[in-house]
Amino acid sequence: MRRLVLAAFTAAVLSAPAPAADPKLSPADAEFKVVVDKAYEAMKAKQNADGSFAPKLGGPGVTALMAAAFLKAGKSPDDPVVVKCLAYLEASIQKDGGVYDKGLANYTTCLAVMTFKEANAGGKYDKVIANATKFLRGLQDATADPGELKFGGMGYDGKGRPDLSNTQFFVEALLASGATKDDPAVKKALAFVGRSQNLPGEFNDQPFAAKATDDDRGGFVYNPTDQTNAKSDKRTPEGGLRSEGGMTYAGLKSFLYAGLSKDDPRVKAAVAWIRRHYTVDENPGQGQAGLFYYYTTFAKAMTALGEDEFADAKGTKHPWRLELFTKLQSAQQPDGSWANANKSFLENQPELATAFAVLALGYCK
Repeated sequence: MRRLVLAAFTAAVLSAPAPAADPKLSPADAEFKVVVDKAYEAMKAKQNADGSFAPKLGGPGVTALMAAAFLKAGKSPDDPVVVKCLAYLEASIQKDGGVYDKGLANYTTCLAVMTFKEANAGGKYDKVIANATKFLRGLQDATADPGELKFGGMGYDGKGRPDLSNTQFFVEALLASGATKDDPAVKKALAFVGRSQNLPGEFNDQPFAAKATDDDRGGFVYNPTDQTNAKSDKRTPEGGLRSEGGMTYAGLKSFLYAGLSKDDPRVKAAVAWIRRHYTVDENPGQGQAGLFYYYTTFAKAMTALGEDEFADAKGTKHPWRLELFTKLQSAQQPDGSWANANKSFLENQPELATAFAVLALGYCK
């Protein structure tokens, strides 16, 4: 996890019958319920007495992911597993408003904000969200020059070496808390997101972007500072940085969540890269590493893009919700959990992989 690794309707709408899901585009309700219920029972058996899940992997982070995942998949904030998760998260709130243990303050607080937002019936967590968001804003480096690579970016504990993963969680948390696309912190974060894209020009002046191959162009990288790290395995023979699937969906999601249009050149370039690399079989650029993280960012970005069928570069249309669901369904373990045979990013731990998997499933309906 440390390398990489969460409206009310009108009465008329509530009384109207729910439209039937198109079986060609998304999973049947009964199939969906079976998969989610199996995962729920598996995780219920693994939940610790204090409500946490795998706290040694990163404090309250996995617990926040788990609660957000089951809420997104249809569980109520009053569900016993979710209630215990929320109680643990509340107990993890620090005096400064952050939700963390001994580190990863930005990462885990962002996840907690998104989880509290999902569970915020009747404004129960308004104050918690406000305090946590204030804490997050304080982590963003206010001294960096706009011309610096790190400007607007976030690391695991805020200041220090930023990366796209932490920054995209920061953007999502701010917007979930009610920030607008014109919020200065959001704009600053998007500047770093832009500098993480293999797209030379107005929004990225970094040398690695100018050296991007045609195959990498438009995609996103995890850590743009790797361009000067001779030992990094992210560097390409041309001197650029390799684009990766999980990061490209994370970058695209950040742009769309923050209000950029589909006609924005950054969005168009990211979508073009995705069309060339569309798959649910691997994390492009990383293979099986970070696969379940990939599924989550894939699902969120595809939902934000708003295309029920996504056409790849060859023109083949993909019912992405159904394809993702089918892939996750086939990968589910007999006990209902998921685990990645690739140990990178600790996804071999079933609590982490399952939280990501169920969260991705929540976007398949």
